[in-house]
Amino acid sequence: MLAHAGVDTLLAEIVRINPLQSSFIESSLEGATPDEVNDLSRYISFCERNSLDIPYLAECYDLIVKDTLREQFYFQRHQRYRYSTFAEVADSVYFDNDYMSKYMHGLAITAWLWPNHREMHRYFARKIPTTEKGTYLEVGPGHGVYMMTAMNLSAYDRFEGIDLSPTSVEMTRALLASHEETHRAVYEIYCSDFLEDELHQKRYDAIVMGEVLEHVEEPLIFLQKIRELAADDAFIFITTPINAPAVDHIYLFQSYKDIEELVVQSGLSVRESQLIPYPGESIDESLEQCLPVNVALVLKN
Repeated sequence: MLAHAGVDTLLAEIVRINPLQSSFIESSLEGATPDEVNDLSRYISFCERNSLDIPYLAECYDLIVKDTLREQFYFQRHQRYRYSTFAEVADSVYFDNDYMSKYMHGLAITAWLWPNHREMHRYFARKIPTTEKGTYLEVGPGHGVYMMTAMNLSAYDRFEGIDLSPTSVEMTRALLASHEETHRAVYEIYCSDFLEDELHQKRYDAIVMGEVLEHVEEPLIFLQKIRELAADDAFIFITTPINAPAVDHIYLFQSYKDIEELVVQSGLSVRESQLIPYPGESIDESLEQCLPVNVALVLKN
């Protein structure tokens, strides 16, 4: 890993408050490219410009680690997620600004520090079309990192994002506004319910929905709406995990077949996919032990 003061300081602070992360982070970052380290550095600088210091960012990351570990223990004991309805988690997560801010910043940092999250982002960067025109829609942009990547790599003319969390909407807007590469893009982020909002377009040339299906009670309805909104040759990119407990995960996929069957039921089909195992394990080992497996899908209408 290339040394960088901001990155090194963040990692040192993470290890200071949670020494158990030391060997994991050291091992994980051996697989990070110089560009990825630079991207993390830029994200840290963005946060600092917005009055979020490195001790705060380390707390955000530690929140994700400890919340996830607690939910993993629960899942291994009960073989189910702790919650199963949106109402059980909405107020304590999506509409709690302090918690949601920490959650989203911590989750953004995992995009660079966790090898499985890093690989998902790489897959997205490889698959998004670089010459296609039209309008790009992202459902649940969260921290905004994927939407920023799409603006940097693609040639779409207009970008729209929709998220029901006011905190996520503001974070995405702030991140996009902070990068010179995105200044030339026409974009708008809405704070609204994807299933209820009419949106501004009848058809979209790209639709991205990362890590949303596990947060909703009826993921089929989300996939069906995506099918309705997608142009005939649209780029459709979806991610969701198998056996991946988290404080706000309420829909449990136990196999890749579960996800594929839901996609087919919605009227979409899988063009290609990538399964990313739990760090240090194979896909088969992860599934056998009920450990998280990340799934990224490129779909077609």
